[in-house]
Amino acid sequence: MKKTTFLTTIALVFGMLFSINTHAQKFASVDKSPLDITYYRTERTAPPMIKVIYSRPQLNGRELSKLAPIGKVWRTGANEATEIKFFQDMTFGGKPVKAGTYSLFSIPGETEWTIILNSDLDVWGAFSYKEANDVLRVNVPASTGEAVDDFSIVFENNNMYLAWGTTRVAVPVSK
Repeated sequence: MKKTTFLTTIALVFGMLFSINTHAQKFASVDKSPLDITYYRTERTAPPMIKVIYSRPQLNGRELSKLAPIGKVWRTGANEATEIKFFQDMTFGGKPVKAGTYSLFSIPGETEWTIILNSDLDVWGAFSYKEANDVLRVNVPASTGEAVDDFSIVFENNNMYLAWGTTRVAVPVSK
């Protein structure tokens, strides 16, 4: 009787182990263009005035002009179009913008970039971009700096900086 109980217990334990493995979750690997968020604040502890949610593609030896072609609308990141939220009415690139959430597109140029705020949200890439839904367009000069492999957006000194490769673009922001 004890031997039967012992064998039954062993069989039950093995059954449970194998059933756990067959129901294990399969998680996706890390995205090649991870999602990131950056904030514009007047002080480190102040509430944010702007929030940008974007995916960060990497050059990985590729040319910037192939990934963000000159003269063509680019989603300003990877995957879903970048979104920028203004928590209050602000000035962006010297032009007034109302509080709200917008998609952020750009048109890269050799010496100047066009930065676009568009009312379409939750769009994939620039495929569904509609110029008719532009809320604001500003032209800003492009400059060069130290190479950055991962596309980056940062707020500093009342500017929103876009950096990728050796290209730098600064969009003035203010309250």
